[in-house]
Amino acid sequence: MTVVLDGESLTLAQVISVARNGTRVELEPEAVKRMAGARERVERVLARGDAVYGMTTGLGQHKRHRVSPDEIEDFNRRLIQNHRIGHGPPVAADVVRATMLRLANGFAKGTVGVRPLLAERVVDALNDGQMPEVRLLGSPGTADLAPLADLAHALFRDLPLQAKEGLALVNNSSFSTALAALALDDARTLVDSLTVAAALELEAFAANVSTLHPAVAQTRPYPGLRTELDRLRTALAGSYLWSAGSPRNLQDPLSYRAVAQVNGALRDALGFACGQLAIELNSHHDNPIVLTDADRLISAGNYDILPLAAALDFVRIALAPALTACTERALKLLQTPLSGLPGGLSLHEGVDQGGLGAISWAAHALAGEARLLAQPVSFELPSTTPEEGIGDRITMAPLAARRLAEQIELTQRIVAISLLTSTQAIDLRMPERLGAVTGRIRAQVRERIAFVGPDNYPVDLEPIVDLVRTAVLAEELRAAVSA
Repeated sequence: MTVVLDGESLTLAQVISVARNGTRVELEPEAVKRMAGARERVERVLARGDAVYGMTTGLGQHKRHRVSPDEIEDFNRRLIQNHRIGHGPPVAADVVRATMLRLANGFAKGTVGVRPLLAERVVDALNDGQMPEVRLLGSPGTADLAPLADLAHALFRDLPLQAKEGLALVNNSSFSTALAALALDDARTLVDSLTVAAALELEAFAANVSTLHPAVAQTRPYPGLRTELDRLRTALAGSYLWSAGSPRNLQDPLSYRAVAQVNGALRDALGFACGQLAIELNSHHDNPIVLTDADRLISAGNYDILPLAAALDFVRIALAPALTACTERALKLLQTPLSGLPGGLSLHEGVDQGGLGAISWAAHALAGEARLLAQPVSFELPSTTPEEGIGDRITMAPLAARRLAEQIELTQRIVAISLLTSTQAIDLRMPERLGAVTGRIRAQVRERIAFVGPDNYPVDLEPIVDLVRTAVLAEELRAAVSA
């Protein structure tokens, strides 16, 4: 398999394939021609002597200074070096590769005006497995100047850059978009994991599954709600819950009764964000824009990716109630008045009988921390002081994506607690049969952790966390849906 970059059709699946699986990349021949044509237009504008920001003028507070032809090479070299102001640890390899892929695809669009050589060098670096060191912190999300300067320094330090090329390498949002792509892909896996965990919780609670009737979505036609209902029914196909007399309650707690509505809302938020990402992956991010039908460059602010940053905020907000509800369902299984099972899901009632009662404190801590990460960041106010007030807009898109990734990691642990408590409750309740998917997941949990009694406590949760993190739950559900 090879991913072909044309500046117009890069997908999230292709980003993941290149970033995490090492898939090879090449440039579409027509894209190379477009880049060459755009570069010719840049050269004609340059020869004409037009004032173009960052090409024939300085940047920021130096915008009134004209860059003479004999200063161009040194100006572009210094532009890269002056923006190497990043901080913090190096980012993971998949982030670097996704950033490089999005950068090359932006060049392939043919509206940036760099030589095809630059895109070819980035593609060669991807295919050769080069791993430039890019620091995590320092971008406010309105052009990822700091991390992209690290990348440009590593890839182009030996190549004299021509007019506009230094700015094109750093004055875009490829780093933010890469972080967002990886986090959103992980979120798509997480929402299916939440669905499987919820199905197992429903069985553990002996819940009333009339709430999963198709009429629920027919009378409230949200796409996410319809998908969630379908997936919950798929996970529970063949379960004892569908038999008459199985539900213990006419009305279960809302965290059980409204699970499809809560998880469905997360699916809708995630769908919206993935739509915004699809646009950003194939958009012009640079300033200025090289017009495709004239020898002219126009000033623009396309590196401001508020649509994506706000969408990431939206996903975190929608994830917060979903992870909270998952936590509540798990904790209710530990309480005899609500579950009808021994307190703490102990094998025997009494003092020091093992069980899972104390795990509620860890669940509360994880959920509380994850909820705090839902606070929106895309409305953060910048200072208007730097660069004579030019840089008075920020989106904090990198932070929005990083917080989503952190929220996902915490939620994976919450799902692991849910699986542990649900499996323990099911072993105590001993229903006659589980669902097609939930039965397999219950067996996988038991392969990793035995029933928790007084002789095998405390519990090492990490094997179940790995079960969630490696997408086993999501893959089981997706296989059942497509069968």
